[in-house]
Amino acid sequence: MAFKKIDISELSFNPFEKIGKQWMLLTGGNKDKFNTMTASWGQLGVLWNKNVLTCYVRPSRYTYGFIEDNECYTASFLGEEYRKALSFCGSHSGRDCDKAKETGLTPAEVDGCMTFEEAELVLVCRKLYSYDLQESGFLTDDGFPAAFFGSGDYHRAYISEIVGVYVKE
Repeated sequence: MAFKKIDISELSFNPFEKIGKQWMLLTGGNKDKFNTMTASWGQLGVLWNKNVLTCYVRPSRYTYGFIEDNECYTASFLGEEYRKALSFCGSHSGRDCDKAKETGLTPAEVDGCMTFEEAELVLVCRKLYSYDLQESGFLTDDGFPAAFFGSGDYHRAYISEIVGVYVKE
């Protein structure tokens, strides 16, 4: 499967559906060693005059080290026919298995970053800024920390410039 690079202005989709319902694979590393995880939290927008994606990764996730240790990562969106693969990648650790082998996904490289041939849309992201979510940062008392961080495993947020946009050819 080949990808075609497009201008980001050509994108037209509902980000709430794309991220929150369709989900995305966050993949860090290079062709020699990489890992992916499913994510359903994130934002797309403009910050510092750049088109950005903000994603969230718990430090306990195996993918965290791959994203942390590399300048770039990808956010890949697959069709509904890959829902089982996305579920698997969100519920199994790459420490314990080869997610590509287990799901049948085909690793592919774009702009020196890893993604999967089955992706319909790939965002190549260059990290600009990161910060750690903390309980003390919550401004409301409506149960978010307990509901999402009962174990205290707070996410690291990555604000990243979208430096490449690829679609299936």
